[in-house]
Amino acid sequence: MVEQPQEAAVSIRAIFDRVTADGLAPEAVTGATDEQVEEFAAAQGARAVPAAVREVLRLIGVRHGLWRAGSSFGVDGIGPDAKRYARAALSQQGGAIEDADGMLVLVMHQAYEFHVIDGADLGRPDPPVWLITEGEPAQPVWPSVTQWFDSISPDVSAYRTRLDVLVELGRQPPSWAQYLRPGNAGRAG
Repeated sequence: MVEQPQEAAVSIRAIFDRVTADGLAPEAVTGATDEQVEEFAAAQGARAVPAAVREVLRLIGVRHGLWRAGSSFGVDGIGPDAKRYARAALSQQGGAIEDADGMLVLVMHQAYEFHVIDGADLGRPDPPVWLITEGEPAQPVWPSVTQWFDSISPDVSAYRTRLDVLVELGRQPPSWAQYLRPGNAGRAG
């Protein structure tokens, strides 16, 4: 059974809700408007935005907080340059991406690693996400955008533990602490 667009959006929202329930401050992220999402795709020459990708960007497309911290992501972080770099990395080792010209870049990490949707799959509501890494063949690492989004979701509990240790050692909270709800919010037990 092919997943419907609204089911893809509901799955993405459930992952986001789980992470915020774990203690991520929802105000620490900002979503994109549909107009910004369309501009994001147009800037890359992508003909469509899958429903699951659209929902991710609606949730964290402007300010992504702890999702893929340290990587370029979202409507302001990814543009034509990211796509050029991804295509250059893809041309080195290839892979089975059918439509590199039409692909949609979701993440760029230091201009050598990219998470992309094959342009041939942009009409699907929840398509596979490919990993392009410079010097390696491209591979469809995540079977769906939903699984990709789940895999890149921050481990709030681990961040909370790191923060607790830093505070116990008398250190100033790091900048990423702003993304966690204060106190014990979201902690189990």
